[in-house]
Amino acid sequence: QLVESGGGLVQAGDSLRLSCDNSGDTFSRVMGWFRQAPGKQREFVAALSWSGGSPVYADSVRGRFTISRENAKNTVYLQMDGLKPEDTAVYFCAARPSAVTVIARVPGSYRYWGQGTKVTVSS
Repeated sequence: QLVESGGGLVQAGDSLRLSCDNSGDTFSRVMGWFRQAPGKQREFVAALSWSGGSPVYADSVRGRFTISRENAKNTVYLQMDGLKPEDTAVYFCAARPSAVTVIARVPGSYRYWGQGTKVTVSS
C-alpha cells in the first residue's frame, strides 16, 4: 500500500527527496516518516496530518528536513537538505488508521508501513 522511493548514496551536505505513494484503498489522514540505522531502534523523523496544523519534526532534523503532501496523488514527500552522515538509515513511510487525525511519534501508533528506502550519507 505504501511505496517509498528516492533513497540513495550522497555526500554530506547534499539533498535528497523521498516520496511515499499511498496507492491503497484506505485514506490515512496522518502520515509520517521514520528511520532505522543499523543496530538502532526505529525513530520518528516527521509527520503531518491532512486535517491541518503544522507538521511535526524530530529535533535532529528540524530546519533541515521538510515533510509535505500532494493531495491529488495521495503522496507524501520528505525533502532532506544538509544531509549528515548520522542521517544514514533506512527510511520508512508510515500511515495511521484512517479515522485518526492526531500526529504521533511512536512507531506502534502507525498501522501501515512501506518497505523502506535506504539513504547513505558519506562524509
